[in-house]
Amino acid sequence: MAGVGRALAQQRRGNAVAAPTEGWNPAARRLIFGPMDMLHAPTLDDIEALARRAYESIPDELRRHVGDVVIRIDDFPDRETCRDMELDSEFDLLGLYQGVSLDQKEAVGSRQEINMIFLYRRPLLDYWCETGEELGHLVRHVLIHEIGHHFGLSDDDMEALERLADE
Repeated sequence: MAGVGRALAQQRRGNAVAAPTEGWNPAARRLIFGPMDMLHAPTLDDIEALARRAYESIPDELRRHVGDVVIRIDDFPDRETCRDMELDSEFDLLGLYQGVSLDQKEAVGSRQEINMIFLYRRPLLDYWCETGEELGHLVRHVLIHEIGHHFGLSDDDMEALERLADE
C-alpha cells in the first residue's frame, strides 16, 4: 500500500508515474482511455475532449435546451469564485454553472449574459485519483450536474433525482 500512497503523492506533485495499465495492449488502452497519454496527467485538452464526448452523449431533446452555454475547462476556479463560494480549498469545486438558468430567463428580461459551465481539471483529477472512478464518467457526471443548474435545478433537486435513478 505504501507504493500507492507514494504514487498518488508523486502524481499530485506533477511527476510522471507508471500507469496502472502498464503492460496492457496499446489498442486496449486506447479503447478504454482514448488518446490520453497514461504516463502523464490528462491535460486541459484531454478533459475538453472527454467533456465534448459527454455532451454529445446527452439525448438531443435535452441538449437542444442547453442552447449556447459555453463549456470551459480551467485548471482551478479563480480566486474570486473561491472567495464568493467560501471554499476551503481550490480543490473543493469540480464544476460550476455561471449564468441565468432557464427558469429565471423571463424574470431577468432581455439582459444578455453569457451562460458558462466551468469544469476544473485539477480538482477533477484529484477526485479521480482518490476514488478510482472512471475519468470519462466523472467528467460526464459533473457536466450533467452543471447542465442541471442551467435548467434551474438545485443541488438538492439533483441529489433527489440521483437517488431515484439508483432505486
